[in-house]
Amino acid sequence: MTVVSPLHALASRRSMKFLRAPAPKQEELDQILQAAMSAPDHGKLRPWRFVLIRGEAIGRLADLALDAVKRSGDPRMTPEKEKSVRQWMSEVPLFIGLAHKIDHDNPKVPEQEQLLATGAAVMNILNGVHALGYGAFWSTGMGTYLEEVQNALGLDALDYRFLGFLAIGTPGCAVPTVERPDFREFVTEWTGPV
Repeated sequence: MTVVSPLHALASRRSMKFLRAPAPKQEELDQILQAAMSAPDHGKLRPWRFVLIRGEAIGRLADLALDAVKRSGDPRMTPEKEKSVRQWMSEVPLFIGLAHKIDHDNPKVPEQEQLLATGAAVMNILNGVHALGYGAFWSTGMGTYLEEVQNALGLDALDYRFLGFLAIGTPGCAVPTVERPDFREFVTEWTGPV
């Protein structure tokens, strides 16, 4: 049996758009969502909110989101694109709507820190999905930036920032390795004022 180090697992995670059943079992999903609770969170606000969408609700989400995108006048939503998105959604066994609850009354924790905490929680979900052998894809399509979609998911736009959907399932094809950039291209060392 090959033992994979946790750092190798983190480095090998990649987005997988083409997914199929099965999704994580409920006990695995519980573990994945519990991993989100370990995100760094200034003020213990726990601003992340997750909406599970599975089964027949995925078809209702497709109808809601794609109809809203068409009504918004987005020219990218051609009949071909709509057909493609509906087909993709029909094969994904689990979507998680992602939102950040804004604490308007907390002067000590700026909104961007609340947003970063939510992003960290989502990254923990992505890593948990990968660690259990599943795939995931963070989509900001499907009407993410339309209040109609957000409100229909029970996330009032006055109190939440909607951040998209995680599609989760079993990879629909072999997972190719991806070449990552060398971290040194993104790092400098500060030794004092310039």
